[in-house]
Amino acid sequence: MNFNSENIELFLTVLDTGSFSAAARKLSRVPSAVSMAIANIEAELGYHLFERTHRKVIPTSAALALEPQARIIAEQLRLLGTHAYELSLGLESKLKIGVVSDANTDLLLKAIKQLADKFPLLNIEIITAPQDDILNLLYTENISLCLAGSDLNIKMRESLQLVMNETLVATISVDHPFLKQKNKLISIEELINIRQIVVASTELNMQDSRSIVGAMYWKTNNLQTAINMVEAGLGWGNFPLSLVKEKIEQGHLVQLDFKNTKNYLPLSIYLIWLQDKPLSKAARELVQTIQSSLSKLTH
Repeated sequence: MNFNSENIELFLTVLDTGSFSAAARKLSRVPSAVSMAIANIEAELGYHLFERTHRKVIPTSAALALEPQARIIAEQLRLLGTHAYELSLGLESKLKIGVVSDANTDLLLKAIKQLADKFPLLNIEIITAPQDDILNLLYTENISLCLAGSDLNIKMRESLQLVMNETLVATISVDHPFLKQKNKLISIEELINIRQIVVASTELNMQDSRSIVGAMYWKTNNLQTAINMVEAGLGWGNFPLSLVKEKIEQGHLVQLDFKNTKNYLPLSIYLIWLQDKPLSKAARELVQTIQSSLSKLTH
């Protein structure tokens, strides 16, 4: 016989409920119709699927053998229906999001989780890279939106949603020779002569050099690598406090204490998209989800 979506659903519902009457209630049908439909399937197959008793039905070995494949097909049919519905809403098949290497992604990932729950077949790709690389991907339309810091000069094409205010702090390895030479507060100018470790594009010029202090610096395009380099004593680095706080508390890194200024550099992190490029449905949903979460946090 040829199984179809209706009799697969019927078969699995009887299996799950254990009786024709319970299956009928779940399917909004009368018990006699369910019983007759199962009997018709059995007649076409040429063998019984259920042993009938007064109170319940018991699946036969044949029914149990068919069950795994039936469930796979039922799930595939459900996903097909979901995908067809999502396409009818104008949902894109893939959403590409850029995230700067040194951004805290907690709020973004919570919003993505909500989006994935709503559209389970949406394919989401997250690209992590330094600030200049991420903004270049946005302006070349290789990503739909991004989580990044804003340049000193906000561009007319950009739509911005403030997500969080981050603090960059100057940190150094607890074993760095510089600390062993000092038994007093230092001036920030003394960092000029110590190698700085910077998270930056390896291909593009830095558009915002506010965090560069050292006369000599090494670059890496990965934040964790930069932190590891500083922890290994290769230099000092300006890193988001929220992402290095644990290492400072564990004694692996030291947050420098300056005598002539405070050790912090404010950094605002925004969700950014292009005004002249209409957002796709999933991208709009993501923006709205983040805005809703931020609104709840401020109330």
